[in-house]
Amino acid sequence: MANERRLYLGANLRRLRRDLGLTQADMAADLEVSASYIALLERNHRPLSAEMLLRLAQTYKVDVAALAGGAGADDAARLQAVLKDPLFADIDLPALESGDVATNYPAFTEALLRLYTAYQEEHLALADRAEAARDSDLEEAPDPVAESRRFLAARRNSFPTLDDAAERLAQAIAAHEGMAGYLKSRHQLRVRRIPSSVMVGSTRRLDWHRRELLLDDSLDGASQSFQLALQLAYLELPKEIDAALAESSFATESGERLTRRALASYAAAAVLMPYSAFAKAVEARHYDVEALGRQFGTSFEQTAHRLTTLQKPGQERVPFFFIRVDPAGNVSKRLDGAGFPFARHGGGCPLWSLHEAFRTPRQIVTQWLELPDGQRFFSIARTVTAGGGAYGAPRVERAIALGCAAEHAHRLVYTQGPDAPRPENATPIGVTCRLCHRTECTARSAPPIGRQILPDDIRRTTAPFGFSDN
Repeated sequence: MANERRLYLGANLRRLRRDLGLTQADMAADLEVSASYIALLERNHRPLSAEMLLRLAQTYKVDVAALAGGAGADDAARLQAVLKDPLFADIDLPALESGDVATNYPAFTEALLRLYTAYQEEHLALADRAEAARDSDLEEAPDPVAESRRFLAARRNSFPTLDDAAERLAQAIAAHEGMAGYLKSRHQLRVRRIPSSVMVGSTRRLDWHRRELLLDDSLDGASQSFQLALQLAYLELPKEIDAALAESSFATESGERLTRRALASYAAAAVLMPYSAFAKAVEARHYDVEALGRQFGTSFEQTAHRLTTLQKPGQERVPFFFIRVDPAGNVSKRLDGAGFPFARHGGGCPLWSLHEAFRTPRQIVTQWLELPDGQRFFSIARTVTAGGGAYGAPRVERAIALGCAAEHAHRLVYTQGPDAPRPENATPIGVTCRLCHRTECTARSAPPIGRQILPDDIRRTTAPFGFSDN
């Protein structure tokens, strides 16, 4: 008995369990042992006894010789094939060593194989896109929206020169008792509000011939103010906007135009909410978006958007991210000053309250979020309405979310008070289903890259897809 050879069959046992569509807990119940013991067996931390081998054969009707033979041989072969990739060409990796790794460290082997699979799939996807572009005799199509987003993200959506110029403009406007008076005095432009039918699809139009700035009279007060400020940004701050644009080069004309428009909107918001006054107010009101909107006469969305820009050196405030989506999940605006890992393509996580906000229109929904890597963020979400203003006028309902990293959340009014949400109750979310490896998520719409799906011949999981435990 002292010379009895110990049998370590972790890889084979794990493969059998997966082929049967079982979890470790399921197999443990069938064999009348603990789930932790099954885990130890699969990791080769315990040898498989003859009694357990027979129990496996009887319970699952498998051949003992097939189960016991060639432990880890398949994983070793897969690992050796992976290590032949040119990526590892400069590393001396003898076949014997890789075989030992596969036999003695099956969980590590599985992790490496899974990572390599994800890498290979992404590599092939890139190759496919490049091949498709070559087949059509076109280069990979540039994305002007992505160009503009990269420009803003690289600068954390902060442009101090524009802030300073807009603050000076706001002071000049105040001396003329408002923007309409300033436009009349400075540019000899009369502001007129006329019906939508006359505007023919425009919300704002500058008529130089008649010296008039025309606004759609269905716009609410905040929107009218913003359009006036936007026109003033184009009239008074073109040099500052052009200087900001000149800091980068654009692959497309559309990308440059989108960025120019974003900078003009930034300047308009800075006119309505001058940096110094707004930065002081956000601390006094603890970042209460609705209260700040009332103070500055701006909409919820305008105010939330402005909160993402408060990173002027020496006067920094809480860094926020901002996203706006429609009911179908399409992203129409996205700004990140808080290090939130947005998915470039595809929808976001359905567990994020941003997507639930449509069920409670105009009400703020708060939520703590936890990403798979353990990072926590705090977000608020609310719906906003564009359009309307008259019976039968088309409206667009969207939801916006504003959030910050956990270390800043204590400064927000939404985290204060006995009924405020607690970080320990954070909702586990992912960036997007294809990049999220939370296996128990019942809201999943697609399997993550690099994970093997269990068969459902014998067992169907509550989640849309079943995956191996390791």
